[in-house]
Amino acid sequence: MSLFITFEGGEGGGKSIQAKALLRKLSDLAVPVLLTHEPGGTPFGERMGRWLKWAQDVYIAPLTELMLFNACRAQLVAEVIQPNLKGGKVVICDRYADSTTAYQGYGRELDLAMVKATNKAATQGLKPNLTILLDIPVEEGLARKMVKKQDRFEQDTPIFHQKVREGYLELAAAEPRRWLVVDASQSRQKIADIIWQRVSRSLAKGRNDKRT
Repeated sequence: MSLFITFEGGEGGGKSIQAKALLRKLSDLAVPVLLTHEPGGTPFGERMGRWLKWAQDVYIAPLTELMLFNACRAQLVAEVIQPNLKGGKVVICDRYADSTTAYQGYGRELDLAMVKATNKAATQGLKPNLTILLDIPVEEGLARKMVKKQDRFEQDTPIFHQKVREGYLELAAAEPRRWLVVDASQSRQKIADIIWQRVSRSLAKGRNDKRT
């Protein structure tokens, strides 16, 4: 059965760690699963993603960010996500359209209606079955990122990151059935257990719906 799961959150929340943990759990259970990420996941997306995150001494306007992230996303949906969902796999994506709404909409303060319309065009209207928000206070999340080289977004101001966090929480509150909000300050194992409880229910529901 196909299931589309996305991981979202601000910097330092542990999205990639938990996405990989979920991949291992599903693989161990012989569930057909694919893990991808944004920006990237395709040759085009990887090249563009490196430039978006690591360009030095280059000003990238918020509207340009919006368009470029969605160009990567459109390619990822067409080349990777849709074909694997049609093939019956569980697809896990580390960031998706909600990242753009949070970062470029709330963080950069672009018009939210325009951001959502652009996202919808790039995704062809494809929405996740489950979105996991790993929520963490801005100061704590950024502190976790201080141990390595920081990309363009990690280097932004705490005020920007607070806007992003508030945006995510607003998005989650607006669609509580789709979102699972997890306190990312907890241990990795505790977070993984909470996520698995929700994912296992979604898998069971999908199997039951398929039988009826």
